[in-house]
Amino acid sequence: MSRVLRAFAFATVASMAAAYPAFAQRTPSPQDAHVYFIWPSDGTVIHGGKFWVRMGLRNMGVCPKGVKLPNVGHHHLLIDTDLPPFDEPIPSDRNHLHFGAGETEARIELPPGKHTLQLLLGDYDHVPHDPPVYSKKITVIVR
Repeated sequence: MSRVLRAFAFATVASMAAAYPAFAQRTPSPQDAHVYFIWPSDGTVIHGGKFWVRMGLRNMGVCPKGVKLPNVGHHHLLIDTDLPPFDEPIPSDRNHLHFGAGETEARIELPPGKHTLQLLLGDYDHVPHDPPVYSKKITVIVR
């Protein structure tokens, strides 16, 4: 490939990344990073609907949104939903709770019934890392 063609290709990709965030490179994460639930565990029965969720992270650090440092991110709790696309910001709604202040625990309330919970780490701009750091999906039963 000629030097001129390479320069053109690089400029085109760079301009697309600026105009379309999906073309931008995602924040890297260590291959051995692991996010997990400290509590509740899979199958926990919760009485009353209100409970604490305690989130753990291994081989990365927790920081508030907007902090752009290597190997850090902040928690997102996915409730009764699947993982979102990894090349877009994580939605913010009743099924995608953001902990952008760097929280590692939160008190939540769910209606009676069976619910799924999953953790997904987001970078400074709420986009999943590359590779994405997410927990296994667990089930809790609220009575």
